[in-house]
Amino acid sequence: MYQKENSSWVKHADFTICDMLCLQLAFILAYWVRNGINQPYHTELYRNVAIVMIFIQLMVTFFNESFSGVLRRGTLVELKKTFEQCTLVCLLVLAYMFLSRIGSDYSRMILLITYVLYIGFSYCCRQILKKFLKDRRYEEGEKRSLLIVTVSSNAKSVVENIRKNNYGNYHLAGIALMDCDKKSNSINGIPVVAGQDDIIEYIHKNWVDEVFFAVPKAIDIPEQIVRDCSAMGVVIHMQLATMKSLGKNQIVEELAGYPVLSSSIRIVTPRQMFVKRAMDIAGGLVGCLFTGIAAIFLVPAIKIKSPGPAFFSQVRMGKNGRPFKIYKFRSMYMDAEERKKELMKQNNVKDGMMFKMDDDPRIIKGVGHFIRKTSLDEFPQFWNILKGDMSLVGTRPPTMDEWEKYELHHRKRLAIKPGLTGMWQVSGRSDITDFEEVVELDTRYISDWSLKLDVEILFKTVMVVFRGSGAK
Repeated sequence: MYQKENSSWVKHADFTICDMLCLQLAFILAYWVRNGINQPYHTELYRNVAIVMIFIQLMVTFFNESFSGVLRRGTLVELKKTFEQCTLVCLLVLAYMFLSRIGSDYSRMILLITYVLYIGFSYCCRQILKKFLKDRRYEEGEKRSLLIVTVSSNAKSVVENIRKNNYGNYHLAGIALMDCDKKSNSINGIPVVAGQDDIIEYIHKNWVDEVFFAVPKAIDIPEQIVRDCSAMGVVIHMQLATMKSLGKNQIVEELAGYPVLSSSIRIVTPRQMFVKRAMDIAGGLVGCLFTGIAAIFLVPAIKIKSPGPAFFSQVRMGKNGRPFKIYKFRSMYMDAEERKKELMKQNNVKDGMMFKMDDDPRIIKGVGHFIRKTSLDEFPQFWNILKGDMSLVGTRPPTMDEWEKYELHHRKRLAIKPGLTGMWQVSGRSDITDFEEVVELDTRYISDWSLKLDVEILFKTVMVVFRGSGAK
């Protein structure tokens, strides 16, 4: 029987509980420092805040994936992660106090001391718990005996990789070489216990829980060896041949019953996508409210300056080439699309992959320039975000004629939902005239994507708009 490693957030429930206890201990000691040794939970105000702290701490742990890869982190990285976790928790607690209007009644000194003690306690407890878990795994009784089946040329690197990444989970029983019939001394301190002909005999007579077949794709593993291992109830691990051309992001999963090796420019967890979509819905709702308010003033102004509909819609290409209809406040005259062909010679963007020009004559004088400068023309796209066609942060969706000019590597920028704002918009916006630079920035955004990066781009977008460096 083989126990599969738990990949969910529950896997690190021990660290989560430990962190929760550290927060409560920091809260109690801070209360004692400020008010003397009394029971803090007897006071309704402090009891309620303590309970809210627990929920906030769990929420941050879940959505921020605070303990992902915790056993692999070094001391400095752990200190940084601890500081981020504790700071975010305390900031959210502070926000709760502000919104519930209890900040003036709650001691600021207690909150400050709680924050400082929380960082210290949490960091020390994490280090102690990691040492305990690693030491425990190194005890022979907790290990699983693993036989490595490989070839002479690969044996050294396989042993080094297992020692580096298994954190003491395995007792390395030995090495069996598929290209050698005789036993040799050892490789990296691990004895060579069998050749291809006596692998089964060794497993039959010795302590072996699991067998790891790590052989090159060119060498066939005899089916009889695999069948015999299965007959003995030994757990079998087969190394999958990865393709370097697919990049680093490769995972094994099941597709319609077939085990497959999947690759993508960026692989994310369902939890991360849930949070990103939740941010989009929240932002879309707020944005639609502001769009409605803006429409009260902009719709009459647009119609007075340029008779016709106040809203503009156009088919754009979305994620991976999926067409959708985008919405904007109309900032151009009604014949803008027809006049675009005449103005292509004045396009500032090389190769005509996008259209940007200074003093575009198609823009409605006065109101058109104002709403483009302030980016108010983009506000109706909050409806696209709410519908799921777009995201708050993503890549600029191309028009149909732009899409038809795309080369192969240009399509990579559409591997994510198009966004109201994005990396290139906050890195120069209309000042960027090289489309390849746009592609590079968008590709970097996708490959480096994180929720933290989205928040940073949203913040920078607000700063860009306030500075008046909006679209031309």
